[in-house]
Amino acid sequence: MFGGFLALLSAITFAYANASARRGVLTGTVLQAVAISLPVALPFFAVGMLFTGGFPLLATFSWKSLGLLALAGIIHFALARYCNYRASKAIGANLVAPIQQYSLIITLLLAVIWLGEALTPLRILGILLVVIGPALTLGPDKTAKAAAEPLEPVSGIKAFSPQYAEGYLYAVLSAVGFGISPIFINLAFDQKGIGLGLAGGFVSYLAATAVIALPLMLPAQWRSFKTVDRESAKWFVLAGISVCFSQMFRYMALAIAPVSVVTPIGRLSLVFRIYFAMWLNPKHEVFGGRIIAGTVISLAGAVALSVSTDAVLAVLPLPASVVAILSWQWP
Repeated sequence: MFGGFLALLSAITFAYANASARRGVLTGTVLQAVAISLPVALPFFAVGMLFTGGFPLLATFSWKSLGLLALAGIIHFALARYCNYRASKAIGANLVAPIQQYSLIITLLLAVIWLGEALTPLRILGILLVVIGPALTLGPDKTAKAAAEPLEPVSGIKAFSPQYAEGYLYAVLSAVGFGISPIFINLAFDQKGIGLGLAGGFVSYLAATAVIALPLMLPAQWRSFKTVDRESAKWFVLAGISVCFSQMFRYMALAIAPVSVVTPIGRLSLVFRIYFAMWLNPKHEVFGGRIIAGTVISLAGAVALSVSTDAVLAVLPLPASVVAILSWQWP
């Protein structure tokens, strides 16, 4: 029960982080968003490590593990986050969310190839639903509502006009990054535990922060970074803190609850993302029947990808023929 509650908190804080970042990039740049939201998480991880014994555990990581954690952090927290924020700036977080469910397919396929996991009928159904969901959101929706006026009290914001080509491109790139990184994290850990998870997250965040700091050394980028206004900076900081707590809740949930419970609950962030968008960015998001339908179908696909066949068979009294079909796997 407590593990499921932690997973729910992770979903809520992740959804809020996306809405906050979207609000910030209305007036700020994507590089400013990543450069501010990344380092603000490090002190929180450090405090968490103090209470869980994470600092001594850093010495237990092999060089291979440190390299994998650093690579996962660069891909997930730096590159994929940049693509995520740029996609959100172009088309809004509501349209980005269904596309990013492709990350589950990428993670699954890599798990089959590298980690020896198997494809099952449930996972195949999940893949189909995850593909169908985003397809419903592609292109303009005649019933959708987009902004006609700038948000208040933020000044100087142009009316929202979705840039579909740019948005979908960076949404797919972010899905690739979010899909690859869990494999490297899985390969990095020989053991599991809250302390090890926080220590690994600290390494990943530190590596990503170092990579994002590199372009800021260029005079032009540094001048641009220094011009961030107070309003945008506030939302970027809130996004960084929210996503930090989301990762912490997720690691703790995985430490005490099955993945088959934590992952589907975590995908509820798609639903919470819509509510936070209505609250924070009502005039700078796309809302409509197709968006809602695509999100719900993607969520159903995410659940099908996450729930194990054994868990389904243990709960549902199914006929032997259905059990035989569900029990099939490849390879």
